Amino acid sequence: MQIFPDQESLSLAAAALFVQLARQAVAARGRFSAALCGGRTPSRTYELLAHLPFRDQVPWDRVHVFWGDERCVPLDDPRSNFGLAHLAFLNRVPIPPAQVHPIRCQGSPEEGAHRYEHELRACFGEAPRFDLIFLGLGENGHTASLFPHTAVLKERSRWARAVFPAGQDLPRVTLTAPVINRAAVVAFLVTGASKSGVLKEVLYGPRDHDRLPAQLIRPERGELLWLADRAAGSEVKEKIG
Repeated sequence: MQIFPDQESLSLAAAALFVQLARQAVAARGRFSAALCGGRTPSRTYELLAHLPFRDQVPWDRVHVFWGDERCVPLDDPRSNFGLAHLAFLNRVPIPPAQVHPIRCQGSPEEGAHRYEHELRACFGEAPRFDLIFLGLGENGHTASLFPHTAVLKERSRWARAVFPAGQDLPRVTLTAPVINRAAVVAFLVTGASKSGVLKEVLYGPRDHDRLPAQLIRPERGELLWLADRAAGSEVKEKIG
C-alpha cells in the first residue's frame, strides 16, 4: 500500500509505473500490454502520459492498450472509458491505431463480450497475461464491472462477460476476475474520502467476494499494488510513501 499526499502525486506515481513497466516489458519481450480503467481517478495519469517527460519515455510503437471494462455506449459517448483515454492521451501519443483495442458493444452486450474475447485470443494466442492492469474501486466495493451480487463474480472460464448490474443505467462488458488475476501487475488507483471506508473493508475486512468484488483480485503469479491518496487512505493502518 502506498499513500500519497494528493491525487496529483498519486497520478505522477501511476504514470511513472506505466513507463517503467512498458520499458521493462519491451526490453524483455518486445511488447507491452496494458488494460486501462475508466472514471475520474485515472484521467490525470493519462494526461501526464501525453506530456513530457513521460511521453518520450514510452516505446509507443510496441504498446498495446486494452480496457478492463466498458459501458455499452458509442466510443465517442462522454461515458465511454475508451473516449476518456482517447481524449486524455491516446490521440496525443504515437501509438499505432491497430494497437488500441477498445471494447465495442455493437449488437448486444453479450455479442460485445464474445467479440472482445475473440480479440484477446487474436492478440495473445492463449489466456491473456497483461503486463499492467489499472483498476479503480467503487464505493460499493466493485472494480472493473465486477459488481456485487452479479453472476460474473462466479465466472471461471470466460475472459470477458456482459454485465447488467442492478441500479445502473447501462449494461457493460468486463474482463473477468480470472483474466485480471493472470496479470503481471495489477494496480488499484483510489482517491477521495468517500472511498476510505470501502478501502479499509476490502483490505482488512472478512473475505466476502459477493459483497466486495474487489477482494477477488489477487494475482496468481503477479504483483498487487494499492495506490491511494491521503483522503482515501485515511483509515488504512499501514502507510508507506
